[in-house]
Amino acid sequence: MENLDITVLRKLLQWRRSGQRALLATVVRTWGSSPRPVGSIMALCETGSVVGSVSGGCIEDDLIYRYSRANTPAGAEVSAAGITHDIPTGPPERVTYGVTADEAHRFGLPCGGTLELLLEFNPDADTLAALVQALSQGRLMQRDTELATGAVTLQPCDKPTGLSDDGVTLRNTFGPEYRMLLIGAGQLTEYLSTMALFCGFAVTVCDPREEYRSSWTVAGVTLAHGMPDDVVREFNVDRRTCVIALTHDPKLDDLALLEALGSEAFYVGAIGSRRNNEARRARMIEHFDQTEHSLALLRGPIGIYIGSKMPSEIAVSIMAEVLAVKNAVPLPRDTQVGPAKERLRAG
Repeated sequence: MENLDITVLRKLLQWRRSGQRALLATVVRTWGSSPRPVGSIMALCETGSVVGSVSGGCIEDDLIYRYSRANTPAGAEVSAAGITHDIPTGPPERVTYGVTADEAHRFGLPCGGTLELLLEFNPDADTLAALVQALSQGRLMQRDTELATGAVTLQPCDKPTGLSDDGVTLRNTFGPEYRMLLIGAGQLTEYLSTMALFCGFAVTVCDPREEYRSSWTVAGVTLAHGMPDDVVREFNVDRRTCVIALTHDPKLDDLALLEALGSEAFYVGAIGSRRNNEARRARMIEHFDQTEHSLALLRGPIGIYIGSKMPSEIAVSIMAEVLAVKNAVPLPRDTQVGPAKERLRAG
């Protein structure tokens, strides 16, 4: 499954290239609780089609009502309430939802929640195409929108930053897909890769063992057959990549993990019990000149503790931890496998 932002931009480009009017909505500010974070985007076509999300659905419904012809008789451009039922031309506009308790309830916002959107009308197709192409090539891009005119400029950037809106320019960073590199093509990998695809990751599975690769069944995954450490080295691991070893075989896992630890990967981990992970660290310190400091970012046992036993349950626990790290959410100590088991043992 493709990164949601790329999906939205690609669909918006398709609409604009076909000559249809469309708008791009961006969450630029929130107060209190809100369903979607700042920087979230959605696109709306004049036909009423929507891709992406800025809320739980009620705000999308209101935008469809205001800016699409889906339920408007031909020629009825302006309603009695002044609603255009058409996507206009011109500079971006701001719209705020949830200012009053009644509006918050109407639009499905949490109690006290308010959000502000910037609506860009009929974005330029050529600029959209350049952005989509850059993202498809794995480049991180900054998109600046001049609020007075709607003019858009693009430039590559080195690291993602939060959305900024100074009243003159809206600046948003769009990145390529998050990637997951899995070492080993066993049953657990099939479950984990399925979940990762669902969460928008591009998934590559590396296993030099033909007997494992030949029985692979998950579509949409890239299979690599080189030695794992070579694959990690050639993968151009960046800060939007996680590397997870799942074979239990030191010959396959250890060198790949060491390569990953020397990269910018946001998550590096390996399956195994606490005893197996302690043995792995001891091997790396003894044979590969590692230290406790150099291994500090190596996660294991991986996953959050949910009492998982089946491969599908273990995959859920791993995916939950990966997403928490990706989203910069600190995990309480009680969710870690080791401390959780110690607490249970102590009764």
